[in-house]
Amino acid sequence: MLKPLVMLIAGLLMVAAPAAVAQDPLQDERILLTFVPNIQFAPFYLGIEAGHFAEAGFAVSLDHLQEPEVLDLVAVGRANYGVVSGEQVILARSQGRDVVYVFEWFQQYPVGLVYDSALALAGLDDLRDKTIGLPGRFGASYSGLTALLHSANLTEADIEISEIGFNAPEVFCLGLVDAAVVYINNEPLQIQQLADAGDCGDVQAVAATSVAQQVDLVSNGLIINRALLDDDPAAAQRMVGAFAEALRATIDNPAAAYLASLAHVESLPRAAPLLEALESAADAQHDFLRGLPSRAEVAASRADLAKQLKSRFAAPVLAQFVILLSTIELWDADQLGKSDLASWRAMRDTLQRMGFLGEAPVELASAFSNQFVLAAE
Repeated sequence: MLKPLVMLIAGLLMVAAPAAVAQDPLQDERILLTFVPNIQFAPFYLGIEAGHFAEAGFAVSLDHLQEPEVLDLVAVGRANYGVVSGEQVILARSQGRDVVYVFEWFQQYPVGLVYDSALALAGLDDLRDKTIGLPGRFGASYSGLTALLHSANLTEADIEISEIGFNAPEVFCLGLVDAAVVYINNEPLQIQQLADAGDCGDVQAVAATSVAQQVDLVSNGLIINRALLDDDPAAAQRMVGAFAEALRATIDNPAAAYLASLAHVESLPRAAPLLEALESAADAQHDFLRGLPSRAEVAASRADLAKQLKSRFAAPVLAQFVILLSTIELWDADQLGKSDLASWRAMRDTLQRMGFLGEAPVELASAFSNQFVLAAE
């Protein structure tokens, strides 16, 4: 029999979460996320299941909405916390909506370009006259493509854009585009699996180039309602500290994070042999972390675990855990949560090239704050 999940997660807590007044009742708090329940939100699930948010004084619930809805609800004070991309914060502030970005969750911009490795691009300027699949002229994907083109001294006029929605694996494997703008931690893996199964035309191997390799754009992070920031900065501090703890715990022990996510993501594979292997791995990692390994040693332990599991389980069974491992690489940093003015300027300049901002410059210094990240350290 599998051990009860709650006991497992409780036993895997590595560090005390931010302190709360234990005798006080928990404060109900809603965090607004985008997309749908997905393994890529594992830090929030672990934060709930392992008690990081509760230790900080919060009874957290999660809602998944469209990104503009998240921003609107936080901006008008109908929710205190949400997760959006940096470009949405800049666009919102250009329209007079005062939200503050307080924690950069993704340290690397998650968008990139996937293509057949046989295309053998010598550089991004070789994209000239190629057909590029794009979900649409909106959001992080469009910002990412604009930044990639600019880095190669190209414009949209130099390529052909095909708006394909969020169907990159299917469209790419039908040979309808030469390359596709994708989320780098997810869709290249899906396309490679299709190629391995012989279901991607003549493609045998895919290659990918990430935006982060070319330019540092501010990415997805936690935003806070300005009124809360002014009226109750202590609550904001506790929330940021709790999320930082949950994120570090996910990076350090992805097997435990996957197990915590089972209560929130119905589509996750949960065959008994896989869960037993992950429970064993989570326990072993818990013991390993007691030795206070370096960040490089923890990264090596994740790679070793992936290698072990790939030798035991078929790719479709393991796909979601591999996506979690790939996403961790976009989160991990020596200092979690900190963003810098240069990446905000790069994003503002990208949005300006896209024609999404007016003539008046968007002031950035008050768009984000690292004070809670630094205090949490």
